[in-house]
Amino acid sequence: MQAAQKKAERRRLLVVIGACVAVVAIIGAAVAWAVLGEQNKKAEALSAISGDVAAASCDPITDDPASGSSEHVGPGTNQPDLTTVKYATVPPSSGQHFAVPAVEARRVYTVADAPKIETLVHNLEHGYTILWYDRSVETEQAAAFEALAAKVNAMKESANKFLISPWDPAYGELPAGKKYALSHWSADVDQSSGKVSNQMGHRQLCGGLNTTVVEDFVKKFPWSSAPEPGAA
Repeated sequence: MQAAQKKAERRRLLVVIGACVAVVAIIGAAVAWAVLGEQNKKAEALSAISGDVAAASCDPITDDPASGSSEHVGPGTNQPDLTTVKYATVPPSSGQHFAVPAVEARRVYTVADAPKIETLVHNLEHGYTILWYDRSVETEQAAAFEALAAKVNAMKESANKFLISPWDPAYGELPAGKKYALSHWSADVDQSSGKVSNQMGHRQLCGGLNTTVVEDFVKKFPWSSAPEPGAA
């Protein structure tokens, strides 16, 4: 009887172990399928914006006189009531800005949660490149934005300093036919003295979204070319 009981217990144990293994296998397969599906979605999204560069209808890159380095306005500054800056260009590639940049981990913003323009201009000062988009394309390009942000932020020229955010038309309308705009604030910084020179803003406006255009812009104006590239 004892032998029979032990044998039955072993069978029950084996059944339990088998069931656990099966559950783990099912969960593992589901996770792998989800990861693969997400990778496929990103690949499809990138493929959709990786076509002919000419089709993006991009203007030549413009070089803008830069100003506003270390000029903080708004909350916590000696100009607390200056909460809206009138920038010289649409979108800005330099200028006065809020004292605190956007430093959270996310790299794609929506209309509902985008930082103020003055906050993001501070990011430009720190070496970021920003892709601004017309609000009308937010929904249709959501997947493409996430895939593009992941790809570009992995570039050594970006060093995870590439943001995508909606443009606020209250600061001026994007030119007719242009739905996207890249901007960067470049400068030379003397490593020994910290002196900043040769500041310049750069912009490129496009009618369509194209991966190559964005990558080329970031390569031309890397994170290291900025008034404060070492800041977060």
